[in-house]
Amino acid sequence: MSEKEIEKSEIDPTDRGQTIIADVVVSKIAGIAARQVPGVHDLGQGTARMMGAIRERIPGTGADVQQGVAVEVGETEAAIDIVIVAEYGVAIHQLADAIRKNIIDAVEGMTGLSVTEVNINVVDIHLPEQEDEEEESRVH
Repeated sequence: MSEKEIEKSEIDPTDRGQTIIADVVVSKIAGIAARQVPGVHDLGQGTARMMGAIRERIPGTGADVQQGVAVEVGETEAAIDIVIVAEYGVAIHQLADAIRKNIIDAVEGMTGLSVTEVNINVVDIHLPEQEDEEEESRVH
């Protein structure tokens, strides 16, 4: 190795600038990762889900992937709180483990941040009958 090559390999990449990852970035990654897990019906509390359903019906707007997700991001670490509605029939403890793993893998893989914790709050169970009621028109 030449002297120049040795000098380049010894340079710490952080000596050449700083990378800042915003809370919103981690929040979006976590929200998408949670929704990818089978057994997750939705994210967020009742009011947030209702507003999300209205927003999705407006042309040109999409789902809010941050709904139900709160994060704290430091220089090297992130902590994530997530609120979910589970599908009826899934083992909630296994669902929580799968969500936690998927979020940690996605956030750490995409950002390089170390995820210190993922807290999951299961606020409701979605029943199959609820879909039938939602699809029926209120006016006959």
